[in-house]
Amino acid sequence: VKQSGNFNATDTKISKRGSPYLRRAIWLAASVAAFKDPALSVYYQKLRQRGKAHGTAIGAVARKLTNIIFAVLRDNKAYIPNI
Repeated sequence: VKQSGNFNATDTKISKRGSPYLRRAIWLAASVAAFKDPALSVYYQKLRQRGKAHGTAIGAVARKLTNIIFAVLRDNKAYIPNI
């Protein structure tokens, strides 16, 4: 929840900064990974059980996937999911 004074934002939108093509590609990859990748699937299901909407959960998976992609490129190591 983002707060500023008396304002509580619970429905914040995804940022529109950056490449729309890259954002779309990561979103689609997260949509597939949420059901096919073992670790990200567990994460997605955990978010859904906590009452998060499908789009919100996919957005969280997209962020986690972005962090994984960054770590793979930074460390030059293969991705090995650990559950």
